[in-house]
Amino acid sequence: MASMKDREDTFEKKFVHDEELKFKAMARRNKLLGLWAAEKLGKTGPDADAYAVEVVNSDFEEAGDDDVFRKVRKDFDAAGVGQSDHQIRRTMDELLAVAVEQIRQS
Repeated sequence: MASMKDREDTFEKKFVHDEELKFKAMARRNKLLGLWAAEKLGKTGPDADAYAVEVVNSDFEEAGDDDVFRKVRKDFDAAGVGQSDHQIRRTMDELLAVAVEQIRQS
């Protein structure tokens, strides 16, 4: 019976660890996306950093990526930045891979 409890505890710890890593990777991806979008919007320095924080914070509106995508899409549309939905989503995917690799290396 003790081994079953040990297995359950181990599984729960692994689940919590995996969820923490997923959260960190998504937050880092969103920051990288914010910096990428800020560059497209002509923002630099502290303005770019502040915009990246806005993108990170936009992820807390709802589960999934749609809230982040909508934030960037809306800002690009308002500024006349010519990026397709596909380009934004592709960049989100590419930056997630970068974020995961950065976390693995740290």
